[in-house]
Amino acid sequence: MQDDEYWMDRALALAERAGDEGEVPVGALVVRDGQLLGEGWNRPIGAHDPTGHAEVNALRDAAARQGNYRLPGATLYVTIEPCTMCFGALMHARIARLVYGAREPRAGVCESQLGLPERTFYNHRVEVVSGVAAERAAGLLRDFFRERRVRDADRGPDRG
Repeated sequence: MQDDEYWMDRALALAERAGDEGEVPVGALVVRDGQLLGEGWNRPIGAHDPTGHAEVNALRDAAARQGNYRLPGATLYVTIEPCTMCFGALMHARIARLVYGAREPRAGVCESQLGLPERTFYNHRVEVVSGVAAERAAGLLRDFFRERRVRDADRGPDRG
């Protein structure tokens, strides 16, 4: 869908911002009826916040702007498959649709590990679309971690 590609491009720009700040490059935004409600990028290191994932930051921004912690009818765009925490947050926000780019084989809970969107114990259902700009999103992550490994190797064993 063309709209999905447009919004994912914007999420990827936020992911690049996270990478520029030394954070894992993940970006997210919340959209409803073609309007941007909120945006976020990974900031757990800079914000000293273990919950500072891109999705949580985007949901917080959207909820604050809307004056409501529930965001019915909204779509959450994120560059990588959400983790358990972020999936829980989007369910509590009543996000209608999740669109993500690259799979996260270790911690992704939509397809890669737990298949949470298919579980029937939730009182809310979310439509999931995966693979939008997946290669670009995966490339950002690969490049970030490749550069980090090179940098860490150059520092030597004490990493100082």
